[in-house]
Amino acid sequence: MKELVEIIAKALVDNPDEVVVTETEKDKAIVIDLKVASSDMGKVIGKSGRIAKSIRAVVSAAAQKTDKKVIVEIDN
Repeated sequence: MKELVEIIAKALVDNPDEVVVTETEKDKAIVIDLKVASSDMGKVIGKSGRIAKSIRAVVSAAAQKTDKKVIVEIDN
């Protein structure tokens, strides 16, 4: 899941070198932290959060096989 989020985020931003993705497991959920440059936050979140929702939808569709909940958090 980490690699999927990283590929999507790097394709969206102007500074792909500043994209940092970390993955941790808590209880029965996988938490993916996405950090981008502050100038790229709008590109990752999108208008009314549409791009962020799309990223979360793609990741949860990919996580169907693992039977674990995946939470994508976008940080600055």
